[in-house]
Amino acid sequence: MNDSIINMSGIVKRFFIGQPNELEILHGIDLTVKRGEFISVVGSSGSGKSTLMNLIGALDRATLGSYVLEDTVIEEAKDIELSYIRNQKIGFVFQNFNLVSRTNAIKNVELPMMYGGMGVRERHARAKALMELVGMGDRHHHQPNELSGGQKQRVAIARAMANDPAIILADEPTGALDSATGRMVMDIFHTLHKEQGKTIILITHNKELAEETDRILTMSDGVFV
Repeated sequence: MNDSIINMSGIVKRFFIGQPNELEILHGIDLTVKRGEFISVVGSSGSGKSTLMNLIGALDRATLGSYVLEDTVIEEAKDIELSYIRNQKIGFVFQNFNLVSRTNAIKNVELPMMYGGMGVRERHARAKALMELVGMGDRHHHQPNELSGGQKQRVAIARAMANDPAIILADEPTGALDSATGRMVMDIFHTLHKEQGKTIILITHNKELAEETDRILTMSDGVFV
């Protein structure tokens, strides 16, 4: 079994901003991530971190280069395959939580499983277990607006874990939190990494958090330095 889960080579991303202008954000990125690795990508705003995350997460496609995720060649995959990958293989955690506002916490966690076609009882039981895992077992029926930032992020992590993805992609997951709450969120990631063997990619500008990961990659102007 190949021990690398992500293989990117020569990844270029350009955005067309009107003829004949195009803007190149990523200039030939090579990235290999081993299964079960916890890595961080650091860099200032505008360095290309979020563009890279969108490509890793199959939310967007590269302009040039090759990306193999597990055994899928992303540039050759059809949109329906990419939807499956986003639902089943990758769990996303964002800085602004991205919870569905009129839906209670446990139903937010159930959503990816519903889209994945899991039955009502099974998904409800799994959502309950995941809420316990992130210390939110007593908050099932709270709406997002009744939760603190840290509680929202814990629900978001439970949701990211819904379909037991191989990879967790976390984009500035502590960016909107105070340091104590951010610490709690990082502890959850460490638990998922150590106890469940999750591959975690943390996008952050916080060097201290990055230093807790197995490997730090620094981006500047669309390349690793």
